[in-house]
Amino acid sequence: MEEKKQQTFFEKVSKLKIGFIPLPIYLILVVVYLLLTVNKIMPNDMMGAIGVMTLFSFILEEVGKHIPILNSLGGKVLVVTFLPSFLVYKSWLPESSIETVTAFMKNNNFLSFFIALLIVGSICSMNRKTLLKASSRIILILIICDVVGALVGTGVGMLLGLSAFEAFFFVVAPIMAGGVGEGALPLSIGYAGLIATQQADIFASILPCVMLGSLVAVIFAGLLKKLGEKHPELTGNGQLIDGDDEHLDNLKGGKVDVDIEKMLVTGVLAITLYLLGVWVNHVIHLPAPIVLLVAVMGAKMLGWIPKDIENGGHSLYSLTVKGITPPLLFGVGVAMTPWGSLVKVFTHVPMLITIFATVLSIVLTAYFVGKALGMYPVDTAIAVSCCSGQGGTGALAILAAGDRMELMPFAQVSVRLGGAMMVTTAIFLMSLFV
Repeated sequence: MEEKKQQTFFEKVSKLKIGFIPLPIYLILVVVYLLLTVNKIMPNDMMGAIGVMTLFSFILEEVGKHIPILNSLGGKVLVVTFLPSFLVYKSWLPESSIETVTAFMKNNNFLSFFIALLIVGSICSMNRKTLLKASSRIILILIICDVVGALVGTGVGMLLGLSAFEAFFFVVAPIMAGGVGEGALPLSIGYAGLIATQQADIFASILPCVMLGSLVAVIFAGLLKKLGEKHPELTGNGQLIDGDDEHLDNLKGGKVDVDIEKMLVTGVLAITLYLLGVWVNHVIHLPAPIVLLVAVMGAKMLGWIPKDIENGGHSLYSLTVKGITPPLLFGVGVAMTPWGSLVKVFTHVPMLITIFATVLSIVLTAYFVGKALGMYPVDTAIAVSCCSGQGGTGALAILAAGDRMELMPFAQVSVRLGGAMMVTTAIFLMSLFV
């Protein structure tokens, strides 16, 4: 009888989960982590990094889900991404954990691996007609949003005492430039070639705007998700326009047969296309993610994706979102989100309001223009708002906050195309004024 009670108790405990991890396994991971940390033998390799990221990310996600009000604003994403940044800033995370995660994130290009799997998995499982209709419309909306965001952001900055030059070139343009590596960095290099200021100083001054713009977009994504829940007619739950939504049930975790071999084949396709992108980048300097995106979208539109790979895309997408997203967000917070940069903007009220107004104008423009074009406004606004995010890391956080990870292909269009347009425009305009 006593043995039966113990078995029942163990079964009850086993049903408790941290994320998708059964509680007993999670507790073992905690104990092992503490032993390695206390004895200063945490392995500085992939296994050590994934262990640390898994341990912290899923418990932080649980915390974010249960914080009142914040949980409606993408709370789990905010906690998983930005709390680690704060902990690193305060030196409250063990140094061995910081070093292990930072080395893994910066030396292994794990974010690009994640985005490649997500894009290929999502597009392969997407309805072809829907993709054809949505792509041209999203580009038009993106162009309109860039114009409106620039005008509104610059105008608000001027009303708050900033010069038009400072408001546009050092606040608005960095927000919409496509992130750090593809946005803030080339902007700072271009600016430095035109004005008598060191590139490092320019980069340091515009980086906080990029960071905070991404944070504001994450919050808006959470609000848009809430709006979609209250008004279902405004959202396609991951689709931009009406179409065959069978794939959405699969992507959202509905019933679908998992074929490991098909999933692995789709994963190999993602890696192959990314490596092709690396070669193309070497030849014509086109970023590898863009090559990947164009190649798989083109193949899907032309009907060249075999049915087996489409089915494998369903499983690959689910695996990527459920198993990789939270640990990756934690890694982004530790290695790629300097808390000090965010704090700088919070103390500059005119700049803070200008950033908020810029992102808000982009979200509202995408919402209403998307609705006028027959698209679901909630999903359209979330996808296009990624143009004001921190590049690939920002798109990841924004889509996770809005629970719209299947929109990653369109988010990449917003980030890459929107960023390239803004960097080119900003540098060209500065050359006319200096």
